[in-house]
Amino acid sequence: MGAGEGRVGGGGGTEGRGAAVGRTLTAVPDPAPDPVSPAPPALGEAAAVGAGLDALDGPVLSTAGPLTSLRRFLVGRVLPPAVAAVLVLLLWQGACAAHLKPDYLLPSPADVWHALSDQWYEGTLFSTVWTSVRRGALGFAAAVGLGTALGLTLSAVRTLRVALGPLLSGLQSLPSVAWVPPAIVWFGLSNATMYTVILLGAVPSIANGLLAGVDQVPSLYLRAGRILGATGPAGVRHVLLPAALPGYLAGLKQGWAFAWRSLMAAELIASSPELGLGLGQLLETARSYQDMALVLAAIGEILAVGIAVDLLLFAPLERRVLRARGLAVSRR
Repeated sequence: MGAGEGRVGGGGGTEGRGAAVGRTLTAVPDPAPDPVSPAPPALGEAAAVGAGLDALDGPVLSTAGPLTSLRRFLVGRVLPPAVAAVLVLLLWQGACAAHLKPDYLLPSPADVWHALSDQWYEGTLFSTVWTSVRRGALGFAAAVGLGTALGLTLSAVRTLRVALGPLLSGLQSLPSVAWVPPAIVWFGLSNATMYTVILLGAVPSIANGLLAGVDQVPSLYLRAGRILGATGPAGVRHVLLPAALPGYLAGLKQGWAFAWRSLMAAELIASSPELGLGLGQLLETARSYQDMALVLAAIGEILAVGIAVDLLLFAPLERRVLRARGLAVSRR
């Protein structure tokens, strides 16, 4: 009986422990799942990254108002060059005030402004600028035609490119003023001399720029064009030139710079009353009369034309080409 009771007691103890465990499990129920619980952090971060990439694929739209866009343009584009110009004028005026050079050698900004005003009142300011701009534009247009034809020919004929490529690069590095004396001997003091110097200065840059652009065109584009039937002149117009446009545009920009510099060199040396008064002739005339205010005014006019052509012509073309290729996007 004692043993039986012990077993019974042991069984009772086992049953008691089981009941206690059951009560404990019943007292602490499993938490119910929350139907609106947030996604795990890793999944949330991946979703955010995916949303960001999707946003990059689409167009970037500016939500700024007109006033905000105008203020951003003025601060980002107009203010920096304006501040730089003011600093240059201040340094210039400071050098004049310190008498680093006599007044007749280093005129003040006010003296240069008076020289420009005299040109305005005499009616020669715009006519002088227009004479040089007209020559430069006509010469550059001819250089674009010749440089483009030469670049396309060299890109199509490998042997010709190997033979003439080094010569073209050498001509590009040759100072354009070196062509003025032989051009004067060949054509005399005439507009033909001006245009010859412009062509010899600009054509190599345009041709080399086009060659650089053609070299960067993927061969897949050319094969796809041939499959679609774009061969010969059609392939050049619809496939090759559009694909090579960034390098070609860089060559055109450099070609204009060389054309403008070549024209100024030609006008400085080949000055004649029969050619009319251009900026180069004005600069040489002012030097001969030791009128340093007019010399600096002419230099300012030459610089202004170069800046205006770059800002009004080449800068918008570059932005358009880059945006068309997804290389430049609008900022928010």
